[in-house]
This record gives sequence, structure tokens and C-alpha cells, in this order.
Amino acid sequence: MSRNLIDVNLYLVLDPELCGGIDGMVQTAVTAASHGATVVQLRAPKWKKRQWLECAQQLKAALAPLNVPLIINDHVDIALAVDADGVHVGQADLPVQTVRALLGPKKIVGLSTNNLANVQQLLTPEILQCIDYIGVGPVYPTTTKLDASPVLSNDEMRAMFAATGDLPAVAIGGIKQGSAASMIAAGANGVAVVSAICGQADVAIATQALLAEIHHARA
Repeated sequence: MSRNLIDVNLYLVLDPELCGGIDGMVQTAVTAASHGATVVQLRAPKWKKRQWLECAQQLKAALAPLNVPLIINDHVDIALAVDADGVHVGQADLPVQTVRALLGPKKIVGLSTNNLANVQQLLTPEILQCIDYIGVGPVYPTTTKLDASPVLSNDEMRAMFAATGDLPAVAIGGIKQGSAASMIAAGANGVAVVSAICGQADVAIATQALLAEIHHARA
């Protein structure tokens, strides 16, 4: 099965509290997507399913004209209900083989990896045919994910990026403006951010600044 292409250059993970609820999340997503964010993920661990559904429906409609994919964290049923572009799961969520079977071949599937052993375990044909990108982290301490794994050492992070081959890898966890460039230098294909965009006084300027930093690092 060929891999579904996804541009993980600047990956926005929405936070309900930082954004101020559903309206704020949709507004943040649209502004960020209009100024360079390449992916938007809905993540709301404290929400009930009805809130997930309402927000996902609004995000899908708002992002579709911008051609920016909507990824749902963990909840495959919500992704199916709104025809989202894909699902991202962690190590303790549904296995990626199950997620792929439920979503079909054309949707995007992402997987979090928290250490080098995670990456080495997924580098098999059975797993690789199910995923389109991985998240690597946390690369810095983070306050937006209370159950985050221990922060990676610089050496382990670089080893994880090196081990992924042509599988896109996005760095995540505590990344702010000023630290995105170091992730690209370490081998990441992109960076995922939460508070570096969510809750910022000017979402457009924050997004543009991150994008410029990423482009400069690649240049």
C-alpha cells in the first residue's frame, strides 16, 4: 500500500483551554492554516463525545477550503462521523493496524513514539503499511499533555529521527518560537506545536514566525 502524503512542516495541535472553547479553536485553526500551518489536529482529552463531534464538524467545514487536513486524536468514530482526513494515535490507543482497517487505505494515520524502542518496533512491513507519519517526543517539557512521557535526550531524539528513513517524523512537546529550528537541524521533517500558536495574542504572526524559522533552518 502506498503511503498517503502529508505535509508535517508546521503541525498545529489544538487545545480547548488555550483557545477558549470551540469557537476559539475554529478561529485559531483557520487563522493558522491561512498563514502557513500545514496540518490541524483536534485533541481535547477532557471533552465528552458530543463536544468532539460538534468541534470536528466545524473544523472540517472551515479547513476544507484551505486544503489543510484535519486529524482527529485517538477517536476513530469521530473521524469517521465527520469524514476527517485522518487519525493520530498513541502507544496506548488502538493499534495502528486496527485504525487502518477501520479508516481504509486513503485516510492519514499517525502514531506517537516516545523512545527509540517504539521506532524500532514499528519499522516492520506490517506496521509501516499502516502509518503515514510519526510523532517524536516529548522533545521539551510540556504543560499541555499531562500524561506525556519523559523528555527525550538529545541523542535519543536524533537517533529516532535517523531511524525513520523516509517515514515523515514530526517533533512534538514544548516547542516554542526559537526552538523549532533545532528540531529541523536534528532531523525532524516538521514540528508540532500547541501553545506556540494556541492562545497567542496574534495567531497569524505567531504562525508566520514559526514558519519562517522552519524555512530558515532548512535553508
